[in-house]
Amino acid sequence: MRNQNVAADKLRKLINSGKFLPMPCCFDALSAKLIEQADFQLTFMSGFATSASRLGAPDLGLMSYAEVVDQARNINEAISIPMIADGDTGYGNAMNVRRTVGGFARAGCAAVLIEDQLAPKRCGHTPGKDVVGREEAFDRIKAAVDAREEGTDILIMARTDANHTHGLKEAIERAHRFHELGADILFVEAPKNIDEMRTICSELPGCKMANIVEGGLTPNLAMNEISELGYQIAAYPLTLLSAAMSAMKMTLDRMKVDQPRNDLLLDFGELRKDIGFDEYYENSEAYTSSQRK
Repeated sequence: MRNQNVAADKLRKLINSGKFLPMPCCFDALSAKLIEQADFQLTFMSGFATSASRLGAPDLGLMSYAEVVDQARNINEAISIPMIADGDTGYGNAMNVRRTVGGFARAGCAAVLIEDQLAPKRCGHTPGKDVVGREEAFDRIKAAVDAREEGTDILIMARTDANHTHGLKEAIERAHRFHELGADILFVEAPKNIDEMRTICSELPGCKMANIVEGGLTPNLAMNEISELGYQIAAYPLTLLSAAMSAMKMTLDRMKVDQPRNDLLLDFGELRKDIGFDEYYENSEAYTSSQRK
């Protein structure tokens, strides 16, 4: 019997609507709340950004499964929109993948990404990537789908990085097989030009995701262009992290020389509201013992 997952149901409805879905990526509960407050319909927990914010370290397979699931759980408790988790390589063999998928479902994730990189994995837009053989790659996705079919209510996003080392033909053939195995969303990482993006969309069935890293390998097209190519989801994994780091560095530079910085800051009332103070105080009015002047 399948355990119902409200977030998974919401994501299925979004995909079935056929609408184009821009997806800013979060890295903690606050960034996810801001995405929801800005009226985006879904988010993705970026492995790159989460490793940077949680560990202060690069996305090179350093975060453990337990750390990533813990971060996902905290994020999902703060939002009501569906979130896709980055399950990397599944943290081991096919049996580990099954456990990984179940853990993310219990943490409230709508979907989990499983990829075919060789562990320890690399960010898809940085050097040093390699992929496992076809047999292991297919077993990872089969194990993820098996976990879903045996009662774990979660969608499966299947990613291949084979374009980097084996070429686009191999990447598309792998993604085709992922779809045949039952993956819900296909993700061919790092196409290098518009022609590759167009080929991916024309040759692969179902829901496809583009990964737009500003300054990365894939063209940073306008959203309407990405949609017209045939992608349904466009992920922006580093946009918010980069914007936040830029703002913090600028503010620190001014603090260091004691320059005014108020023009860089949110109004204190807006800051409190966005974090949730106003909602907390409003809800606490229902309880006499919690009321304070």
